[in-house]
Amino acid sequence: MAGRIVPAFTRNWLKKTGGGNLPAAGILDRVSSGLLHAGILAWAFFPESRWAGIGLLGAAVANGWRLLRWRGLAVRGEFLLLILHIGYCWLVVGIALLGASILWPAVPLTAAIHALTAGAIGTMVLAVMTRATRGHTGRALIADRSTGLIYALVLAAGCARVAAGFVAGSAAVLNLSGVLWIAAYGLFFVVYAPVLTQPRPSET
Repeated sequence: MAGRIVPAFTRNWLKKTGGGNLPAAGILDRVSSGLLHAGILAWAFFPESRWAGIGLLGAAVANGWRLLRWRGLAVRGEFLLLILHIGYCWLVVGIALLGASILWPAVPLTAAIHALTAGAIGTMVLAVMTRATRGHTGRALIADRSTGLIYALVLAAGCARVAAGFVAGSAAVLNLSGVLWIAAYGLFFVVYAPVLTQPRPSET
């Protein structure tokens, strides 16, 4: 999904704002996606294989380069779009940590798993829900302050949850991550429930 919507939305925004070069697309995207799937499958069936670890690190490098080609820095002024790039960056970090956890025991597997879940999935779900809600209810495709706070909270929750894997006696960090996660999704409900249940602006 991210491989389709992130460069597409970025391309549309850059065309609209005259932001210069558009996101690149081509063979690298297909190769990166293939390496990612192959690495994940290798880990699923051979979780202790060094070749799986090397493959995951290769996939992380390829997908990191792919992400850079999508020109995320060019949209840093619009958080509603930038958050999609950050969500994909979490995926790159997660598979890199997953590969590293196989090759180097000092890297905890829990950090990798939570980079992919609390980080990548948690961020991307909110990014897509907020954008889709605003778009389909006739609101402007911009991140207001409350939406920006939602993103900041979920990103902080992901960072705390990954950090907990590296911290001995991490109960406090885990609790902080949980509080931030609940706050992010709770604030989404408070802010966007009225948007989803009230008439579109043109219908009022």
